[in-house]
Amino acid sequence: MIVNSKIEEQAKQTSLQPEQNQEFDWRQCWYPVCFVQDLPKNQPYSFSLYDEPFVLFRDQDGKLVCLVDRCPHRAAKFSDGQITDGKIECLYHGWQFGSDGQCLHIPQLPTEAKIPANACVQSFAVVERQGIAWVWAGEYETAADERIPTIAELDKPEFVPKDYMRDLPYDQTYFIENVIDPAHVNIIHDGILGKREYARPLEIEVQENSLAGIRSRVRGMGRSDNTWARLDFISPNLVLYTFKVELPGKSIAAGTALYSIPLSKNRCRILLRNYANTSSWLNKLKRGWLDHIMVQNKILEGDLQLVVQQKAEIERLGQSLKQVYLPLKTSDTLVLEYRKWLDKFGSSLPYYQGYSTSKNIGKDENSVNLMPLDRFSQHTQMCSSCSEAYQLTNRVKQTCVGVAIAFAALAILSEGWIQVAAVSASLGAVGLAVAANKFKTYFERFYTRH
Repeated sequence: MIVNSKIEEQAKQTSLQPEQNQEFDWRQCWYPVCFVQDLPKNQPYSFSLYDEPFVLFRDQDGKLVCLVDRCPHRAAKFSDGQITDGKIECLYHGWQFGSDGQCLHIPQLPTEAKIPANACVQSFAVVERQGIAWVWAGEYETAADERIPTIAELDKPEFVPKDYMRDLPYDQTYFIENVIDPAHVNIIHDGILGKREYARPLEIEVQENSLAGIRSRVRGMGRSDNTWARLDFISPNLVLYTFKVELPGKSIAAGTALYSIPLSKNRCRILLRNYANTSSWLNKLKRGWLDHIMVQNKILEGDLQLVVQQKAEIERLGQSLKQVYLPLKTSDTLVLEYRKWLDKFGSSLPYYQGYSTSKNIGKDENSVNLMPLDRFSQHTQMCSSCSEAYQLTNRVKQTCVGVAIAFAALAILSEGWIQVAAVSASLGAVGLAVAANKFKTYFERFYTRH
C-alpha cells in the first residue's frame, strides 16, 4: 500500500460494502518491528505482538527470518540463543532451526536418527521496506506485500527522513489517541514542537471513517489558521501528518509518519519518521543521536508520564470513555473518531478500549509496567545511533579518568616545569571526564518540564 495514493482508493472501496459485513482481522496486517539499521548483526532480535513472543534473525543469505520465540523442546526462548551458520540455536540444548521453522539439528540425537516431524515452530513472512522490518501476523501464505503502508515520498531522493524509535509503557491505543489529537501540541509541547499562543479552536473535517482507517484534514494548528494539513489514521498502526509550505520560488512538502506496534497490553513501540524535500546539510547533520537527544526524546517525554497516569485513572474508574471524557468539537473530533473506529472494527483485537465498548481491559494488579521515566532502556539501548554515541562517551570518560590518574602520578614523582605541566594535564583530563559524564546523562535521564 502506497499511503498517499492508495488510502483514498481503499477507503472508498470499503465504504461501499455493507457496514455489518466489514470485519477487521488484526492478523491480516503488516506490523513494523524496528528500523533495519537498529537490528543487531548476527544476533537474535526479540519482540512481541499482543504479548505473543517472536524472534528475528538473518539466514545465511542475509534474509530476515521471523519465528515464534519459543523452542518446541522445553519452551526456552530462541532470542536467548545464538545464530550458527544462518540457523537459530536454542541456548538450552543446542537445537537448531532454519528459516521455515523446521528443526535441522539436535545434538542429543544419534547421527542416523530422524528428527521428529513435530520439532518445528511457526514461521512468519517478514520483509524490508523503506528501511523498516515488517512482519505479517497471519499465515505465511496469506501475506500481501502491496498492503505494507509505505510512504510514497520516501522513494524519492529529495526527501530526507529522520527516524526515531522508542518503547512506551502503555498500549498502542493510547499512543494513537495521543498523536491523532493535534490540539495538545501547542500546550504540552510549548517551546519544542509548538507554541502556547498558537492554541485556538481547530477546524477538523473527517472525510472517511472505514475499515481502511480515518481520513481527515485539520486547520489552525500553527501561527496561521489558513493552511490545511492532512491527518490520516491508516489502520491498524499508522498516523500520518502531511502538509505543504509555499515559499518564494519553492514548495516544501513534509510529513510525519507515526508507526506503532502493540507489544503488549502495557507496552507499545513507535517508529517515527519526519521527512521533507529539504535535504540541506543541516538536516543531514541532525539525523541520528543528535536529533534524538535535542528534539525527539523531549517531545515524546513531554506527555509520556501524563498518558501513563491517564490510562491508570481510566482503568481505576472502570467506566467507558463515553462516561469519562468531556470532548469538544473544536479539538477532540479525531480522538472520538478513532475510539469509535475501535467500537466498530475492534472486536477481533485481543484487547481494546473503544469509546463506548472495550475488550479485556481493566486494572491488572499483577501487571508490571516499564518504568515510565526511563530513557535509557526505552530508547538508547535499542537505537543503534544513540547506543554507539553512548558507548563512545563512556570510553572517552574512562580514558580521561585514566589519563588524569597517570598525569597526577607523574606530577607526584616529578619536579619543576614537568610537575606543573603534569598537574595542568591532569586537571584538563578531569574536566573532560566531567564533561563526558554530563553529556552521557543526555542518553539516560528523562526530560521533565519546569
